[in-house]
Amino acid sequence: MIEGAPWRRWVFFYIPLTLFVFVLLFPFYWMLITTFRPDGELYQPWNSPRYQPFWTSNPTLEHIKYLFNETLFADWLWNTMFIAAISTVISLFCGVLAGYALSRLNFPFAGSLGTGIFVTYLVPQTLLFIPLAEIIRNFKLGDTPWSLILTYPTFLIPFCTWLMMGYFKAVPRELEECARIDGASRVQAMLYIIIPVAIPGILSAGIFAFTLSWNEFIYALVFLSSPGEKTVPVGVTSELIRGDVFFWGPLMAGALLGSIPVAMVYSFFVEHYVSGLTGSVKG
Repeated sequence: MIEGAPWRRWVFFYIPLTLFVFVLLFPFYWMLITTFRPDGELYQPWNSPRYQPFWTSNPTLEHIKYLFNETLFADWLWNTMFIAAISTVISLFCGVLAGYALSRLNFPFAGSLGTGIFVTYLVPQTLLFIPLAEIIRNFKLGDTPWSLILTYPTFLIPFCTWLMMGYFKAVPRELEECARIDGASRVQAMLYIIIPVAIPGILSAGIFAFTLSWNEFIYALVFLSSPGEKTVPVGVTSELIRGDVFFWGPLMAGALLGSIPVAMVYSFFVEHYVSGLTGSVKG
């Protein structure tokens, strides 16, 4: 807490925090208002006396109904959920095992390997999708959810591994050593001692992996072409933007509904998420 005169708290804490919250939340407020604003108000000229930019007098559900009745939005939601969930599970499984091995086991070039995995995560996806497209074509997985389920871990596993390495290093080695002295094998110590303690870090990595999978655009745009196989980011932008015509109401409704699952995941696991980022381990 900032000490000193009240004006210092306002200048250095309250006012900057208020501005930050406003800038952060205003796009979501704009999506919400646009979602329920009828077309008559949505396309009202800005200099019209009836123009209300930050509020709507006649909220409507027509844009949401349009999404579910005139587009394949329900299919896009299911595809995105299925792909993100499976990709997250695969990436967490590999990331936890790799992170444990790199942080706990002593073998040659462990540090260099960990650095290499992190550098792999930094490679732009726009460079990787070209060779990956050839692999997907050879295995005849194009235009199927499995094309994304198999390619998303290429950038999720390095991230999860790097995050779990840092968290496993924060877990005291004495816990594992005591279990080994009591007769537990290394695998048993990892499964019953280390991993339960590292649950906040695992949840934090899972939230990040799920969010990256849910919002990914490049791979989904390249590997999926059928309208019924698309994900929410690709389906909303490709089906609701036709040439220079933007269907702003359904677009904002799709963006709002598409962000709700991620917001729910964060809200349910926010405490574990924060502790996972800080690397805190409760004794």
